[in-house]
Amino acid sequence: MTPRPTRHLLDVDDLGPEGVETVLRVAEVPAERTPPVLAGRGVAMVFEKPSARTRSSTEMAAVALGAHPVYVQGAEVGIDERETAEDVARTLACYHSVLCARVTEHATLCRMAAALDEAQAPVPVVNLLSDRAHPVQALADLLTLAQLFGDGWRERTLAFVGDANNVWRSLAAACATAGLPTRLAAPPSHAPSREDLDRVAALGGRLEVTDDPRAAVAGADVVYTDVWTSMGQEDEAEARRRAFAGFCVDDDLLGLAAPDAVVLHCLPAHRGLEIAASVIDGPRSRVWQQAANRMHAMRGVLAWVTGSEPEVLSGNGGARP
Repeated sequence: MTPRPTRHLLDVDDLGPEGVETVLRVAEVPAERTPPVLAGRGVAMVFEKPSARTRSSTEMAAVALGAHPVYVQGAEVGIDERETAEDVARTLACYHSVLCARVTEHATLCRMAAALDEAQAPVPVVNLLSDRAHPVQALADLLTLAQLFGDGWRERTLAFVGDANNVWRSLAAACATAGLPTRLAAPPSHAPSREDLDRVAALGGRLEVTDDPRAAVAGADVVYTDVWTSMGQEDEAEARRRAFAGFCVDDDLLGLAAPDAVVLHCLPAHRGLEIAASVIDGPRSRVWQQAANRMHAMRGVLAWVTGSEPEVLSGNGGARP
């Protein structure tokens, strides 16, 4: 029998519509009823950048599936300083069944996956965040929308106010794959590239792009924002604050959205900059539900990349060979 190709998850595109649906279905299985399908197996988590949500959600997702998570700080492996990205991947594949990594450059993940494929090591690489993409966050966002709006969640409209960054890029791809229409309000200097737009179109996405936050938010069911300055961009902070003047999701802007609109933010948040305290801490905020769903979405991802999703969905437990 021909072995199944390794299921890497470098961005949402790797899942396809069927994979997205599968991840969401697994994520809806209560954690306490998730069978230990990865019992006796290791999940490596390499972090070039620190994160509270990503580390905690990934570790607890692995534990829920019966796996043993191992946290590896960037300094411990020194990617491309002490060892190449390829050698780090090959080494960790000797001990673990999944290699998750939060990296500075997306190319690092691509090199890791290529090295493992070349070595015929059946160990999937999962993107926990890169400068290019944040797929697990996007999947948690879809899960949140499904929980909030029920069967009609794909008929809602999501407005993203802010930078066309890695979070937006994966979210736009996820929404396009799921059939959810989206809008983006960004200053011209931080708008999506032609490549980004072509990608969303190729996935069948319905995307409107504007530089007017009010136009994007008007009548929207979901208002989503993210930090204006991401980790590693600190030297651009002042220039970005000037560029994003008028893009704060405050009460006035939220007042233009649909009456039952909800607010999402992938965190960490800077109150008074991209979002007002009265909004993120207000009655329409679903930010903490969204954060909790990072763990549940990660359970779905780990099950999907290891091919264990049928066992989770059927309730059959036990370790896999």
